[in-house]
Amino acid sequence: IPVSNHLVDFAVKFVQNTRPTNENAPDITKKYIHWGAGPRASSYLIIAAKAMAALSGRPTPDESDVISVIKPILRHRIIPNFNAEAEGIKSDDILDEILKNN
Repeated sequence: IPVSNHLVDFAVKFVQNTRPTNENAPDITKKYIHWGAGPRASSYLIIAAKAMAALSGRPTPDESDVISVIKPILRHRIIPNFNAEAEGIKSDDILDEILKNN
């Protein structure tokens, strides 16, 4: 299943935005994430997006497919820090905020 370069860039940028050491990461990442997703997470986002497109009968995935699999793919790949845990902020909350800023 072919994937556009734009979609790959979208997935890579999103995963990079989960890393607090990334200078371009949003403030929510720097404030609440101890450890972000690794490079393979981008690959898994694309693979899952391809599967979503195939199951929907479409020849290629789009951003909505990647967005639909962000939480299941990344929620266990990011580690919230103490501040997040103390404030009751979960991985899904952080991913939602990153998505708004992406």
